[in-house]
Amino acid sequence: MKRFVFLLLITIVFTASHAQPSEANYDESRVPHYTLPDLLTCQDGTVVTSVREWERHRRPELLRQLADGEYGRTPKGRVRVSYDIVGQNAQALNGLATQQQVLFTFTGQGRQVKALALVYIPNQRSGRVPVFIGYNFPGNHAITDDPEVRFSPFFERLPDKDSALERTRGMSRWPLSMILERGYAVVTMCYNDIYPDNADGAPQSILSLFPANTDGEARWQALGAWAWGSSRIADWVCRQSWADAHKLILIGHSRQGKAALWAGAQDTRFEVVISNESGCGGAALSKREFGERVGRITSSFPHWFCPAFSQYAGREQQLPFDQHQLLALIAPRHLYVASAEGDQWSDPRGEYLGAYHASPAYALYGLRGLTSSDMPALHQPIHNHVAYHIRAGRHDVTDYDWQRYLDYCDHAFGIGLSPRPHL
Repeated sequence: MKRFVFLLLITIVFTASHAQPSEANYDESRVPHYTLPDLLTCQDGTVVTSVREWERHRRPELLRQLADGEYGRTPKGRVRVSYDIVGQNAQALNGLATQQQVLFTFTGQGRQVKALALVYIPNQRSGRVPVFIGYNFPGNHAITDDPEVRFSPFFERLPDKDSALERTRGMSRWPLSMILERGYAVVTMCYNDIYPDNADGAPQSILSLFPANTDGEARWQALGAWAWGSSRIADWVCRQSWADAHKLILIGHSRQGKAALWAGAQDTRFEVVISNESGCGGAALSKREFGERVGRITSSFPHWFCPAFSQYAGREQQLPFDQHQLLALIAPRHLYVASAEGDQWSDPRGEYLGAYHASPAYALYGLRGLTSSDMPALHQPIHNHVAYHIRAGRHDVTDYDWQRYLDYCDHAFGIGLSPRPHL
């Protein structure tokens, strides 16, 4: 009996001190001791000491590892894309911008998927302009109160689309006037047009346009599709006479922050990649087991990652990679990671450390990343080549965030005379 009680107590203590696979952890004292896989050591043990070794060996190796174990392999097949301007207003936002609505039609395997881009081009410009590219969540109609802005195609399929319009028109995370007044264009699209964000969304998504997937546990799903879609938007932008193809900025919030990082890792046309509160599977280190964890995210959203990622539910310490390696794949381009103090679910410290531990890849290029493992104080942005800030508040994209991103991009591109942020 005594032995039984002893074993029972041991079991209780062990269970209490180890978070369950789907349990969120908000207690820093429960973060386990962890060892990150070395960023600059190849799988064969070779230590990378030069840009040449990084670009020829380590970078492709990390891309394969993250594709096979987390985001899925992007198919090699081609999908035809056509573009039609279905709306235009040369005096949008009280004359501040020219607005276009561009219908993308993706064709493959005898099927079509349509997606609608909403475009704003500053009217006061000389020459080509930098461009913010990013998905919106509630649909294009939700980022403006302009009644001429059409429903995104995804919403046209909803039985209650009219009531959805009334509920969501104009509920914006995009301060369009602020962005355009600073000389930047905006191209946004509802992410549901590319892959409807539900476990049964694949048949209506762009995945259906490719040959049958034979990649098994490494098959791509929603995050891979959203990343692919960002690059297709970039394809169109790069053809426009008003766009500076060397100044493309990819921004993503939350789950779209994850997709933006994966897109930026694969597509080097994105000169600035911004991850706003991307958390688990984004900028935050998985091995910290803080906030949302692998078990929780893969069970709640089984359609986001490739199936192989779920094997690390409750086994984060067995991961052969971690998120700092994803962030490092942006090098030598500009990387900005941002957090919110009230968003512990996304693990702000883990997001900061992800960027900090990515910095050795930037050092190979002689670029300054994050130089201390200590996080900055609230509202004290670090704008090195790898940038970071944490603000007060909750999980959101605020005007404060946008102001910091615009300041950072101004300096990255040598634009304007914005005050130099804290370094």
